[in-house]
Amino acid sequence: MRGICGIRIVALLAVGWLAPTVSHSAGRDDVLPRIGPAPEFTLTSQEGKRLSLSDFRGKVVAVTFIYASCADTCPILTAKMAGLQARLGPDFGARVAFVSISVDPERDTPEALTRYAQGHGANLSGWAFLTGTSAEIREVARRYGIYYKKMPRGDVDHTFLTSVIDQRGTLRVQYLGVRFDPDELLRDLRSLLRETTHR
Repeated sequence: MRGICGIRIVALLAVGWLAPTVSHSAGRDDVLPRIGPAPEFTLTSQEGKRLSLSDFRGKVVAVTFIYASCADTCPILTAKMAGLQARLGPDFGARVAFVSISVDPERDTPEALTRYAQGHGANLSGWAFLTGTSAEIREVARRYGIYYKKMPRGDVDHTFLTSVIDQRGTLRVQYLGVRFDPDELLRDLRSLLRETTHR
């Protein structure tokens, strides 16, 4: 929802709603907890192809929820993620993927999402923008603890929650809001990359 400052949380996804349990302190050598299996989904990409979370197995994935006609908070979140894609260097696309899911499926066609992605400098070799039917989006949002509601003037009020999923499809950490520290998220992504290196 608007106005929520960014915090990193360890959470449980239960019965379709988010129940924060423990906050997780930042640290360079922290091993991120394993929250549980990340909720699966199959949606339509900006290329018009069906794409599932399982298609990203073997990569660290950051999942966000946005909509293309958003004029305020979504662009802030997308810009923050775009900055991280550059900082990840060659790992982006090859070992780390971003997934942005629309909460406005009626307007966010694959073409609209392509324009949004291009307008924000998204590298589509490692970043998928997904839409679907209203029922599909409603179910994915519910399973990820996302609340959203179409407002009378056409904007969509929704929860900002960034979920980080490891290479095995396990949800590891979530960031609530858009004002989280990108350095902290970058450390978390790199921490998960190191896990496979040290195994």
